[in-house]
Amino acid sequence: ELPGFYYDSEKNRYFRLLPGHNNFNPLTKESLQYKAMECKRLRLLQEEENQIKKTTRAGVNSSVLLQKRQLGLLSSTSYCRLVHELKVNYMQRKKIEIHSPDSSVAGTNNFKIIVVCNVACERIFTVNNVEHGGCKYGIINLTGLGKESLTVEMYDNLYFTNRKVLFLLPLVVLGRYSKLCLMGIAETPGCASLLPASLFSNTNPGDRPGMLCSFKISTAWSCAWCLNPQADNCFSTGLTRRVLVTNVVTGHRQTFGTNSDVLAQQFATQTPMLYNGCRSGEIFSIDVRQRSWKGQSWKAIRLFHDSAVTSIRLLEAEYYLMAADMAGKIKLWDLRTAKCVKQYKGHHNEYAVLPLHVNEEEGLVTAVGQDCYTRIWSLQDAHLLRTIPSPHPASKDAIPSVVFSSRLGGSRGVPGLLMAVKQDLYHFSY
Repeated sequence: ELPGFYYDSEKNRYFRLLPGHNNFNPLTKESLQYKAMECKRLRLLQEEENQIKKTTRAGVNSSVLLQKRQLGLLSSTSYCRLVHELKVNYMQRKKIEIHSPDSSVAGTNNFKIIVVCNVACERIFTVNNVEHGGCKYGIINLTGLGKESLTVEMYDNLYFTNRKVLFLLPLVVLGRYSKLCLMGIAETPGCASLLPASLFSNTNPGDRPGMLCSFKISTAWSCAWCLNPQADNCFSTGLTRRVLVTNVVTGHRQTFGTNSDVLAQQFATQTPMLYNGCRSGEIFSIDVRQRSWKGQSWKAIRLFHDSAVTSIRLLEAEYYLMAADMAGKIKLWDLRTAKCVKQYKGHHNEYAVLPLHVNEEEGLVTAVGQDCYTRIWSLQDAHLLRTIPSPHPASKDAIPSVVFSSRLGGSRGVPGLLMAVKQDLYHFSY
């Protein structure tokens, strides 16, 4: 790079970057980087439309896998994992048509967050940005995905908030409730709200129960719900330099002071342990059965990233924890030895709080980067399997939200990736 110049690869020469006097100068480093990213995105989209598929593992295709399986060279576990990888490479994008009983609902607001509502994956819960500020909630029925027309039904509700929804727990975890973590805007304080799941049921639209356990707090960054019976009906909220654990039935609260903002949280299911990821890069666990202490001696497990931790996911056996940070690093930690055993490369993040999705059944790790690319890795060996460009140009307000499942739309549903970006919903099917 030469100071004050940029290199045009197409014309094979340098051009001067003018120091913008009174004239408008479009040649800036940021605009050139955006142009290069947009050209790459359009090229990848064109390859997908032309069905130019490239398998990420050399010499791996369906016929080779079947032959090795028949010869006994592959175990059933390895065969299923590699078949899932091939399916991911051949997923095709199709736009979903959104219908709604209220014509003013569908396609009017940008999607911000989508999460699965129940174990059967029949519905997804949505958070949409409202034009005049704040967010509103809705629910989408996925039963129409099994049909050729690819249509879904979207139901709206009367509740909205003037705050920014920063984090949402899926109803599949909570069962009876939906946990929202709301971040205040301007001088409005933050808020943690617990909503009854029946609020989003489309069976009785006239019955509108109120919010449960909604309280104002300082800036809230994350939340988690405990499914362990030793800390039943408890949820945690990650705040600025402290952790607040609340019992939704008794109202009892425990406060744990930290030296940094808590950006990510998850409870273990086999033990009443709460794992926290901080802005300082520290990951630590709390046994919620103990009393609140002002010191730091209650921290059981301590791990460290070089940048702010934005998302943590415990694997099913709870021996391993996966964490993503603002430097774009995704690491798999062995909690027994407190060492990093795998690193998933390629994720892009600079300052955003972005979620991480782990599907152990399919053996896949999915994350959407700040560059608006959706990347899928193999959970087994951290191999990057697929990089999916966004159908829309990259921007801060167009980062896709995704859901991956092998049975979208119910037990007889179709497998694949569901992507919500801007006002559109896309399905990447096997």
